[in-house]
Amino acid sequence: MAKKPVQKPRIKIMAADWSLRDYPSARNPWSIRTKVRRVKEAGFHGMSSGADAELAAELQNNKMEMVGGVDVGSKKEADKKMKAFADIGVVHINVQLCDHDTKTKDAVKVARAVVKAGKKHKVKPAIEIHRDTCTETPEKAFALADAYQKKHKKKLRMNFDHSHPAIIKQLRPHEYWERLSERTDLLHKHELIHFRPFTGSHCQTPVTNGKGRLDRDFKVWLTNYLEPALEAWLQGAKPGKTLYIVPELGPQGSGYALACFPDIWQDAIREKNEIIKVWRRLMRNWSP
Repeated sequence: MAKKPVQKPRIKIMAADWSLRDYPSARNPWSIRTKVRRVKEAGFHGMSSGADAELAAELQNNKMEMVGGVDVGSKKEADKKMKAFADIGVVHINVQLCDHDTKTKDAVKVARAVVKAGKKHKVKPAIEIHRDTCTETPEKAFALADAYQKKHKKKLRMNFDHSHPAIIKQLRPHEYWERLSERTDLLHKHELIHFRPFTGSHCQTPVTNGKGRLDRDFKVWLTNYLEPALEAWLQGAKPGKTLYIVPELGPQGSGYALACFPDIWQDAIREKNEIIKVWRRLMRNWSP
């Protein structure tokens, strides 16, 4: 009997809903239906958003997926917030946990409540490395992961947004992956990751120059961060595993996009296309 072909790992790229906030203008923003149609036409697999039932339904009507995002500040919030996503058919949920001054011993308890609620409602929460949370520095994030594993004998599912550690560490371009790849064991557990282009001094940088050409810093980021990050994930990926990728580009007024940045939505589409090019190149050499 012939062996079944090995199913390769794959990526699904999800448009960030907030990249389309007040788009194309605050006076005349796209409706949910128009937004989903444009996202599909642009070649995304779905969207990343809060627990928006109307958006989730429209995505499902278009045979697209949704990944979630939510803040969880206490144990008592965990069940309700995980259930809200389960009720609208969302599986993968990005969780920004607690506050910047939450002690690790307290954050572990909240993380455990989130994980238990996820198991109960059959969803997969991932604790994000993010500013103004208990994971705002790499040291805090890894302390949480280590404390969780020590207490519960399992690795904590996390979501790396390395744009935040990059500026905390003030990294030089050639150091991006070398300095940010401290915990590939946690990366290998990933099923959700945020890819926001950054430098060592700026948490978000443009993808293009607004005239069709890739921004210089974006090209450096592709080579020195994105490609080695995807390559490292693939080294731990089992056949058939899916990585959900969000080009996490904040819009004007969010504190991420500066006034001089080009069109954020068009940049998000271009980033998606560049990620796909890198992925296809890496998959030429992948083997189980």
